[in-house]
Amino acid sequence: MYPNLYFLLKSWFGVEWPILRLANTFGFFVALAFIGGAWVLSRELKRKEAAGLLNPTEEMIEVGRPATPTELIINFLIGFLFGYKLFGFFSIDASVFEDTQKYILSGQGNWIGGLAVGGLLAFVKWRERKKQVLPKPEERKVRIYPHDRVGDIVIIAVIFGFAGAKVFHILENWDDFTHDPASYLSFSGLTFYGGLIVAGIAVYRYARKHNIGFKHLLDAFAPTMMLAYALGRIGCQVAGDGDWGILNSAYISDAQGHVQLSDPTQFAGALKANSAEYTTQFGTLADVPHKSVVAPSYLPTWLFAYNYPHNVLSEGAHFPGCNEQYCGFLPIPVFPTPFYETVTCLLLFGGLIALRKTIPFAGGLFAIYLIMNGIERFLVETIRVNTKYDIFGIHPSQAELISAALVISGVALWFYWKRLGARKAAAA
Repeated sequence: MYPNLYFLLKSWFGVEWPILRLANTFGFFVALAFIGGAWVLSRELKRKEAAGLLNPTEEMIEVGRPATPTELIINFLIGFLFGYKLFGFFSIDASVFEDTQKYILSGQGNWIGGLAVGGLLAFVKWRERKKQVLPKPEERKVRIYPHDRVGDIVIIAVIFGFAGAKVFHILENWDDFTHDPASYLSFSGLTFYGGLIVAGIAVYRYARKHNIGFKHLLDAFAPTMMLAYALGRIGCQVAGDGDWGILNSAYISDAQGHVQLSDPTQFAGALKANSAEYTTQFGTLADVPHKSVVAPSYLPTWLFAYNYPHNVLSEGAHFPGCNEQYCGFLPIPVFPTPFYETVTCLLLFGGLIALRKTIPFAGGLFAIYLIMNGIERFLVETIRVNTKYDIFGIHPSQAELISAALVISGVALWFYWKRLGARKAAAA
């Protein structure tokens, strides 16, 4: 596992650059997911604009005025925050490298660095606007296409998606949150569907405000979100953030962290030897979820049983002789569900790309996305560790409930929008 780029480069090239601890691999792949998603979204919107399915809007903008105090203050604050934290890494005790997330969320930093970078960004903004100053500011009408707004849409999706993912994660783990609220003030612990729902509402309001055809925007978002989800799951797998599957009782980890075959007696012994860890998670050893699946000889064992060595949570047993950060490995391997989802969603992304030009009515591709995503997530939940609810004797997880709702919604929207499209075609 590579919790951050420091461990990746150390493992691959033998170099040790502490500053790379800043770049957590999970965050890196989340950023990559948004970049890749923005690229796909932009291309899809341009394709729909060329086909006449989406139209530009005209807006009046003021040009020729100098930078306002508000603009300068915003640029200064952004630069200050960046410089305050970045230069703090070089001026504070080296221990900050051991827990970069704690440092980033703390009040520690370097005031001189913050003031310098903040002042530089404010000056750059002032100088940029000064070059455009006219003797008399004037208003001009500009034409803005939907693909020109991709940057705004992505920013909205990031902000509201993160907030929604965090809120839904708290709701899913309410008992743990009430016992230790401070532990949830971190960048980890996110629920995908929470982000999807809240970000979707925010993007819908933005689309209506700027007269963007929402069903066509949803169709453009379908392959975008499938690709972004696949890339984001790479971060979960590489970092080992706890979003893995249930135990594979056909295997156990030895004292050195190597995965080996086991029998029911050895599995029970491993559970008992690590009872403190598993009872904390599941209440009793009898409630620990597991399945016994032996990997076929022609496939690598880790595809079925992975113990996430050096995971970002430092969870599990401790590697003997390891004195660095992130020395844990799972005493009983689990199913690497993030890897399964990455592969599955990349294939589904290819399917959506292949279908996007064949569906004759708006919203159809998004309906298929809802069905695909719901089925994929519902299936993977059968081997994932999640909080369960008790509903009339049934014990679904939050993700299972939402994924079932997505499938039902996708089917309903498909038939509704198909009928609506047929009516419009007949009227035309």
